[in-house]
Amino acid sequence: MLVAVRIPLALSGGRPLSPGFRAGLGAAFVLLLLISAVELADGREARFVGLMATVPFLAAVFAPWQAVLVAGGVATAVGTVFAFFGMSQDDLSAFINVIGIGLATGIAALVAVVRQRQAERIAELAKLATIAQQAVLRPLGPKVGTLAVAGRYISATAAADIGGDLYEALDTPYGVRMIIGDVRGKGLDAVRTASIVLGSYRHVAFERADLRAIVADLDRAVARSVGDEDFVTACLVEERGGTLTIVNCGHPAPILIRRGEVITLDPPSPAPPLGFMPVVRSRVERLEPGDRLLLLTDGLAEARRDGEFFPITERAWKLLGHGTVGDGLASVESALMEWVHNRLDDDIALILMEYAGPSQPTLAPVPSWELGATN
Repeated sequence: MLVAVRIPLALSGGRPLSPGFRAGLGAAFVLLLLISAVELADGREARFVGLMATVPFLAAVFAPWQAVLVAGGVATAVGTVFAFFGMSQDDLSAFINVIGIGLATGIAALVAVVRQRQAERIAELAKLATIAQQAVLRPLGPKVGTLAVAGRYISATAAADIGGDLYEALDTPYGVRMIIGDVRGKGLDAVRTASIVLGSYRHVAFERADLRAIVADLDRAVARSVGDEDFVTACLVEERGGTLTIVNCGHPAPILIRRGEVITLDPPSPAPPLGFMPVVRSRVERLEPGDRLLLLTDGLAEARRDGEFFPITERAWKLLGHGTVGDGLASVESALMEWVHNRLDDDIALILMEYAGPSQPTLAPVPSWELGATN
């Protein structure tokens, strides 16, 4: 066994062994010890040597091919010892089993190579997916213009960090503009539609003076890209000089948090989602210093436990009114996951922004020669 330990250390070049390497060798050697103990307890005749062929296959489940060869080599050596001392003159079956262990080691090593290549490919795809996520949903904040802003995406699927929910916040010539939306459907089609909406928004948010014109542009982009029954709910917000303008296309209303009071900013009149030619009316609010605004998708509004919805409105001040805006979103996620017992039915996108008050103009430093200073 000491030899078996030194071999993998040499294979690893003196570096610490990976968890898979250690797990594979550990499981294989435990199984080998169990089979050896049964063989010793059974008496002199070697009856269980053939079971040692399972040792390299167990190693192949976790470890790379080098560890499989190590485990298989040790199993072959141990099997040879049992076969030699337990062999009768007219029975060579024990040595045939030893040959089987060697063949099993070769096959298991090939299996480990295939599994390792698949794992590397999956890891590469996961890396590409992370890069794609960062391109579609770029990190927000901590400052956008004069506003403190934080964004958060909570995925309902452990294997995916992005779906059909979307958000963005931009500092434009017309003020800080934000969008939050939810694409009908799931999967890659929803991600593709979300990327189209965000790509269009990132362009037109700098070109259109009116949020209603942005809605018209996004509606055309969605109509060109999705089927007749597909759509995107969206809420667009603009903050300019302390004035908040909101247009809503079939999306959950933002929540304003002001001095302990929670106000749901419903639209003046309902409008259909993007893709259905919405005609929107703006809602205008005057912000006060310290106001916080939560933009959310229906994954939060519809999260439930035993048929009871998550009480975001009732708990908004307690969860969102403390610390930084990032702290507030972290509190919401923690409380939500506790409420649903870590099981979500839909993805959730969140934006939380805080208005600190009118920005003070910064004065350029006065050159020393205008002060009459001498060098």
